[in-house]
Amino acid sequence: MGEQTQIQTKTETPPQPQQQSLPNSDDFPQNPSNPSKIPIRPQKIRKLSSSTPQSSNGKETTKNRRKTAPKSNRVLPQIIKPLTFNGEIDNALQHLRSVDPLLSSLMDTLPPPQFETHHSAFLALSKSILYQQLAYKAGTSIYTRFVSLCGGENAVCPDIVLSLSAQQLKQVGISGRKASYLYDLANKYKSGILCDESLFKMDDRSLFTMLSMVKGIGSWSVDMFMIFSLHRPDVLPVSDLGVRKGVQLLYGLEELPRPSQMEELCEKWKPYRTAGAWYMWRLVEGKGSPTNAAAAPIDGGNVHALQQIQTEQETQQQQQQHQLQLLEPINGIENLGVVT
Repeated sequence: MGEQTQIQTKTETPPQPQQQSLPNSDDFPQNPSNPSKIPIRPQKIRKLSSSTPQSSNGKETTKNRRKTAPKSNRVLPQIIKPLTFNGEIDNALQHLRSVDPLLSSLMDTLPPPQFETHHSAFLALSKSILYQQLAYKAGTSIYTRFVSLCGGENAVCPDIVLSLSAQQLKQVGISGRKASYLYDLANKYKSGILCDESLFKMDDRSLFTMLSMVKGIGSWSVDMFMIFSLHRPDVLPVSDLGVRKGVQLLYGLEELPRPSQMEELCEKWKPYRTAGAWYMWRLVEGKGSPTNAAAAPIDGGNVHALQQIQTEQETQQQQQQHQLQLLEPINGIENLGVVT
């Protein structure tokens, strides 16, 4: 009886929970009822390395390829070497000879181009304004008197020009219209819109945009500035009468080629169209100047271009529209192209 009671007692006693082995943490998280205690697999900290990360099979992952692709496709800005850079004239002549047999024959009879002027950008632009629509001799006479009035070429600067009265400029042969052009150029230098350092660093398109804002400076003046002051290698002054006449003589055309025809005929000269234009001036000089423009002699190895009379006047009408469109962006370009 006592034995039965003992067995019954043991049977009625609730079973004690048995200690079970904990499941693998990889199977399911502990305490799922408490989200704050759900274990989160720690993220691996990616170490920066010069080598490209690879997957377990040794191949570069697609994700990493997408990240590195823009870096490999990055296009670096092209550095334009002036024709005065060591060896560039030789490169230009070699290219022109290889693409144009007619020009090559002409080159055999003439010396190589020379670009040796070292004037400041402001002086070069001022000189371009003074020579507009004038024969070389008349332009040189006015320019010489202007330089003397300023105190020499090295003294020609925005402050000096602004200090001269219109009457003083008129006495040396500068018209009131050209005086206003000089004042406008000097004021844009004074305000910081233009400066020599930025002009020398701008690309060709930016140069045309900025310089076209100056009264009296059109496409012809910008081309002359890029050729004789900046020595840019690929400038084709399609509006210059001397270059057009030279192309007519070189290719035996019945009429002067239009600007659009000039672009097509001289396309093969790229990227050294400046040297090709230089030979056109020399060709015209040897054959005689056109009747409505003055052929200029060589001065210090440089050819003074034969400008088309109406070029600047036509461009001037377009400048008023361009100037209104460009007034707002001007405030942010003071540092454009500044040499550090």
